[in-house]
Amino acid sequence: MTSAITENPEATKPPSGPQHKGHHPWWIYFTFCTDHKVIGIQYLVTTFIFYLIGGALATVVRAELATPASDLVSRELYNQLFTVHATVMIFLWIVPAGTGAFANFLLPLQVGARDMAFPKLNAVAFWMVPPAGVLLIGSFLIEAPGSGWTSYPPLSLVNNQTGELIWILSVLLLGTSSILGAVNFGTTIIKMRMPGLSFNQMPLFCWSMLAASALVLISTPVLAGALILLSFDLVVGTNFFNPAGGGEPVVYQHMFWFYSHPAVYIMILPVFGMISEILPVHARKPIFGYLAIAYSSLTISFLGLIVWAHHMFTSGTPSWLRMFFMVATMIIAVPTGIKVFSWVATLWGGKISLNSAMLFAMGFLSMFVIGGLSGVMVASVPFDIHVHDTYFIVAHLHYVLFGGSVFGLYAGIYHWFPKMTGRMMNETLGRIHFTLTLIGFNLCFMPMHWLGLQGMPRRVAEYDPQFATVNLVCSIGSFLLAISTLPFLYNAIHAWIAGPKASGNPWNALGLEWQTTSPPPIENWEGDPPLVEDSYAYGSKPGKKSVTALKGSDLWKTPV
Repeated sequence: MTSAITENPEATKPPSGPQHKGHHPWWIYFTFCTDHKVIGIQYLVTTFIFYLIGGALATVVRAELATPASDLVSRELYNQLFTVHATVMIFLWIVPAGTGAFANFLLPLQVGARDMAFPKLNAVAFWMVPPAGVLLIGSFLIEAPGSGWTSYPPLSLVNNQTGELIWILSVLLLGTSSILGAVNFGTTIIKMRMPGLSFNQMPLFCWSMLAASALVLISTPVLAGALILLSFDLVVGTNFFNPAGGGEPVVYQHMFWFYSHPAVYIMILPVFGMISEILPVHARKPIFGYLAIAYSSLTISFLGLIVWAHHMFTSGTPSWLRMFFMVATMIIAVPTGIKVFSWVATLWGGKISLNSAMLFAMGFLSMFVIGGLSGVMVASVPFDIHVHDTYFIVAHLHYVLFGGSVFGLYAGIYHWFPKMTGRMMNETLGRIHFTLTLIGFNLCFMPMHWLGLQGMPRRVAEYDPQFATVNLVCSIGSFLLAISTLPFLYNAIHAWIAGPKASGNPWNALGLEWQTTSPPPIENWEGDPPLVEDSYAYGSKPGKKSVTALKGSDLWKTPV
């Protein structure tokens, strides 16, 4: 196998910065730096700030819904709040946090590269995110979008047109950033693996990112095309989607969902990979079904491209086409189920350490299963027609994306925080954070299943008084969920500044990223990176070597 150095001469150049060895100064995080580790932390901090903003918007939405009457904000502002909330959480938090922050920080370390394949392109991808986010949040100062995060025409053609144009520009910037990142990730995984590291030895996070990157590259340009055509209808007066001029709004739905359903897997696949890395370490057991988990990621990537129209069962979709998408959607539960059963089998009989990372990983597992079960329910045409655009869909969405992606991202932060910062987080605060998050999340979203089954529509500020008590419970849960971020924020900031120093491998893990210092030096290793023969060989026989040197350096001969 050809090394990364011969494949990409730019990869041999040290990352931009004031020094070639050691660590970057603090101010480098505010500059155009090409070090993948700096970019990963830039992504993580930036997207978490947007997560806090999106959560604040959601808290106002739930405060409005605490009573049946529209008595806190105007109806127009309510529409703007939930539109920007959803857009921020998807495009400015979950997508760039998983495919930007953790992929940037971990991939070169896990494949034994010095940096990403295209370091400058990597920095450009990040620096497209802050202006896109500021543009979207700043729209409240002019006119915020108010047609939902789907921006369906013809509503989006007549409602808050300035806000819609701002929304389109922001999403186009974020989509371009996502495409640039996917090119980098795929190239790094395929072409820059260290000599001796075969595909079937790669960490499972690499497999997940390979699958997610393929989805980004195939589906995101279709969304970009739809948004550009929608902007033409808004600005130039064309009629691509305007039914008043002979346009077809359902075509927009097809183009939008061709991206936006795969986007669910773009958000969740990186988390799948992270969970596959976290569970074996803290259960002290080898991952169960390595190849099944790896290939199921590719299967999900393929099937994710042929299920988009299950969002359109009520859009006049022909019956024969409904049946195809119903069956395809149910089939995608099979590779997902393979992962879930493999994770449970990994935990079975393990020596589980219930630290913060493991608690959030297990919370992810249970919450995502609930979201997956309701997903199979809404894949059924008769059931979906009954609950379409009700609060059942809101509950399902949040169990998949918050109970899944956000729980998984928190698990990743607690797990790799020592590697990123060289400091340890406080476990007591981490357990408090997990407890408040779990209770607040379920209190907020579990009752929404009942609301949806009873017919309460989503995206309305006023509702039937019979739903008042349940909505009040949901709002209380949302307030608790908002409060749950406080111990995490204090924990992260305090630990980063004055937390106990972490060793290079505080979890006694076998992954390649743990075989260097915490945080890693600028070029990741002082010498040649080791070859990790089996990242998941926990519990192997005494004396067996899992990590061996490439060139005889005794530093990397680490027994299990």
